[in-house]
Amino acid sequence: MSEHVLTLGGGCFWCLDAVFREVPGISSCTSGYAGGELPEPDYDSVCGGRTGHAEVVRLVFDPARVSQEQLLDIFFTIHDPTTLNRQGNDVGTQYRSVIFCRDPAQRAAIEDYLARLGASGAFTRPIVTEIADDATFWPAEDYHQDYFRRNPGQGYCQFVVAPKVAKYRQKWPAAR
Repeated sequence: MSEHVLTLGGGCFWCLDAVFREVPGISSCTSGYAGGELPEPDYDSVCGGRTGHAEVVRLVFDPARVSQEQLLDIFFTIHDPTTLNRQGNDVGTQYRSVIFCRDPAQRAAIEDYLARLGASGAFTRPIVTEIADDATFWPAEDYHQDYFRRNPGQGYCQFVVAPKVAKYRQKWPAAR
């Protein structure tokens, strides 16, 4: 099996983590931080907006089971790529829409995807998703991993994460 990696930021990592853990073909989904200056960042420093990191998920996937384009389709369905440095009430560069590219081939494929998505008219405002070079990935603290499954009654999970999971399940019912 040939595995590939895709690192995505689209608001709070709990939302992305909850959805991508349900996608067949993903062998690993890890919440973490990327794109900042501080070595070994922690949740408090990243949430304070002082490090330059984005909250991200790192996906390891089998392209024979799920393509990078399918993962991008899901990503652009469950977050708003037209708001700069925010998702809903989560505001700051740590919540930016960003894709970290591991190599020039991945960057070219993602740039092509974004050009097609922008031209499709799927969004009424311009897409502001940052396409960035690969950056050091720092796994988030253990309590952030699989947060939604372990904390379904938590307020943020009920009002922010659950609707994104429901949107994914509605659009891709057979993928579960």
